Amino acid sequence: MSEREQSPSAGARGTDDWREQTIPGIQPVSAPVASGGPGYAPGPPPLPPGYAPRPASEYSTTPVRVRRSDSLASLLLLLAGISAGVSLLLRWLPGSDLTGWDLVDRGFDDLAEGGTAELLGNGFWQPMAVVLGGAVLFVLGLLAVLPARSHRLIGVLALLVGLVAGAGVLVPLAAVGWDPDTIDTGFWFAVAVPALGLLGALKALFTSPRWT
Repeated sequence: MSEREQSPSAGARGTDDWREQTIPGIQPVSAPVASGGPGYAPGPPPLPPGYAPRPASEYSTTPVRVRRSDSLASLLLLLAGISAGVSLLLRWLPGSDLTGWDLVDRGFDDLAEGGTAELLGNGFWQPMAVVLGGAVLFVLGLLAVLPARSHRLIGVLALLVGLVAGAGVLVPLAAVGWDPDTIDTGFWFAVAVPALGLLGALKALFTSPRWT
């Protein structure tokens, strides 16, 4: 039989046999199955070598605390700081033209001239404790807006500052026999500083964390 009379299938088999005999160990390359064609079966991509998926039992189901802000505590602390700022512009004592700013300025002068002893002896530490405490409470109110797992540290600091500011208003009130006629509008704003500060501190302290 001549080469022209050989069938096409016999020629294809001969070609494959020639490849296998010529290049040992090399398998003939087969045409890939077209996507969507006959025999196509989509499946997940192969895993990298050495990769083993974790079993579901190894994943933790423990709740996690979520970062969040304490809006109410922040508002109370900010209002305490604003009250301290307003008290600087108003008179603290009836019949006197001295504003809260004048009292704080005298306190700084006594501190610079005679030190802490003269400041405590003249009583000007009281408006300084209220105003400076209000400034610290305002800063803590800004920090309470930032998301965090807990704001208890801010609550502890605000509680300490609020107690110092409270002493700055309780001591002069006790000295005048708790008579409201002896104080003016600026002093009432000073009273609001420790009141709002302590409320904001308690709110930050006792707010339970949020879990997810």
